[in-house]
Amino acid sequence: MGRRRGLGRGLDALIPETPMQPSGLREASLDDISPNPLQPRSHFDEAELQELAASIREVGLIQPLIVQALPVEAGQPQRYQLITGERRWRASRLAGLARVSVVVKDVTPQEMLELALVENIQRSDLNPIEEATAYQQLADEFGLTQEKIADRVGRSRASVANTMRLLRLPDEITAGLLSGEISEGHARALLMLEDGDEQTLTYRSVVRRGLSVRQTEELVRRLQSPGERTARQPRRSVETEALERRLREALGTKVELYRSRKGGRVVVHFYSEEELQALLDLLAAETP
Repeated sequence: MGRRRGLGRGLDALIPETPMQPSGLREASLDDISPNPLQPRSHFDEAELQELAASIREVGLIQPLIVQALPVEAGQPQRYQLITGERRWRASRLAGLARVSVVVKDVTPQEMLELALVENIQRSDLNPIEEATAYQQLADEFGLTQEKIADRVGRSRASVANTMRLLRLPDEITAGLLSGEISEGHARALLMLEDGDEQTLTYRSVVRRGLSVRQTEELVRRLQSPGERTARQPRRSVETEALERRLREALGTKVELYRSRKGGRVVVHFYSEEELQALLDLLAAETP
């Protein structure tokens, strides 16, 4: 994404050494390492994990995992909790490794979330919804302002704010963003529509027609433009509004429905010869 940029602070700046628990490189059993409960990333691509596992089998785990030591129970081995490196941890298991190199750090829960977030951002691994959710978690659980979040993860405040706005979208759209059906650019365009139902209907049209981000922005602008109705026309019923939305979703363009005592008319807007032909093809395909 265009807004990605280098993070000046880096991971080392976020996890300083502490005299209470010196850090160092050591080996640990994979079975003694638990995943980070604050990991912002919820989806790990299986094919990518298999590729990384093949690389690890060939040359080993080049970059150690960063972990935190857990309290030792009597008679039990030392256990650790991941701070960063869950993708490498998962791939190491797939590669059949029993032990891996780790660097032990002592961090707070807030730092655990920040570090996992920063690592994923540096690698461009996070889906926009995952990133927005992590920002919201930093705000809700740790009381960080958008300015402080931006400082911690190396973003501008505007970038953080715009990403967090994605959480306002209806569930169906956020699911589409998580699955990759639409991009963050599509989602930002849909946010320009104020009504959630209209956002959802427009989203379905965008997916069905395979619209680009620019085409989605243009569609939203059309939907926002004033209609051709005059002040003399009576206020439309809820049923008429619902029918108009259904027509808009079905045809993927601006549609206006006018009713009168003796019938009415449907106005379908198109903005190029290509769009007109697409509408004709769609209507012809629906004809038995």
